[in-house]
Amino acid sequence: MNFGFSEEQNLLREQVLRLMHEHCPMPRVRELIASDNPFAAQLWQQMADLGWLGLITPQEYGGVGLKWVDVTVVLEETGRGLCPLPFASHLLATATVLRCGSPSQRSRWLPAMAAGHAVCTLALCDDGNWLHPDAVTLTGQRTTDGVRISGTKPLVGDAKACDYLIVALRIDGKLALAGVATDSVSLTAANGLDATKPAADVHFDNLLISDDDLLPLDDADFHYLCDLGAVITTAEMVGAAEAALQMTSEYAKERIQFGKPIGQYQGVKHRLADMFVDIESFKSLLYYAAWTVDDAPDELPKAISYAKGYAADAFAQVGIDAVGLHGAIGFTAEYDVQMYLKRSKWARPAYGDSDYHLERVATLGGM
Repeated sequence: MNFGFSEEQNLLREQVLRLMHEHCPMPRVRELIASDNPFAAQLWQQMADLGWLGLITPQEYGGVGLKWVDVTVVLEETGRGLCPLPFASHLLATATVLRCGSPSQRSRWLPAMAAGHAVCTLALCDDGNWLHPDAVTLTGQRTTDGVRISGTKPLVGDAKACDYLIVALRIDGKLALAGVATDSVSLTAANGLDATKPAADVHFDNLLISDDDLLPLDDADFHYLCDLGAVITTAEMVGAAEAALQMTSEYAKERIQFGKPIGQYQGVKHRLADMFVDIESFKSLLYYAAWTVDDAPDELPKAISYAKGYAADAFAQVGIDAVGLHGAIGFTAEYDVQMYLKRSKWARPAYGDSDYHLERVATLGGM
């Protein structure tokens, strides 16, 4: 099994790096997250024109029709620059429509999503600390003309930047999904540690959903979408962790202490080496998990739990060490490294922390 990237995948990586460097460098990221709505419409359309928004969308629906290993290439580089656009959320929403949508829903929704005309996100659990179908508690009431929803969906990622939400709920006690336009609900921005990953509480007030906008969802679908969410999150973690390591390594070469660059001291070298080994370890686990999505789906649950379970704690430690090795300057808002620590804190529980995933590995292994 060859896990080396192809020439086309390497060219894709270079393309993403170039676009992020030219149009979404860190000063631009800071500008976006300081605004009320960190969404850059022109950059989003460029991403659509390059095919990134339809990477996993089949060609018959206006997409590129690539695999999840290709997706990780893009996610690593957008994660490296902490790009605040809702690419990850949109990707998971696309996967949801592909998994759960009817042929007519796919034909109606996917072309607009791939073209960048409809920005979407997935609102799954109502309890962010519980990754289980029972964590979906929002309810809809069946009526003669559809389903009516009242209540709140908390902490929906990128909700304020999106045109549509795919919302998990219960109808007559059974799981389902509903396509909802954001202009038909009210949104309350949620305070979060990582400003590049904004979220909002979504409030429904007797909103009517037609049957055409309802998608089926069962327990297997729920766990599959959570696994894809973990793949997406871990891919972004790889890029962000590598950026934090590179930033810290460069600082260690430049910072002079007692007449020498601090990178010459063993205590610094060892911590940088540990960061490198951890990143390479969960990167390899991620690549295997991404491969299983398309080529060995039965192995996906265990594979992604290995990757996310390792990355959850390892990336958090990378963030801590990166800030620590910068010394006092690392804690200042003006310096970029603290933003990677915040990303590590956001990513740690997203789609399962290390306790959840390592316990799952043990369970899947028969322990």
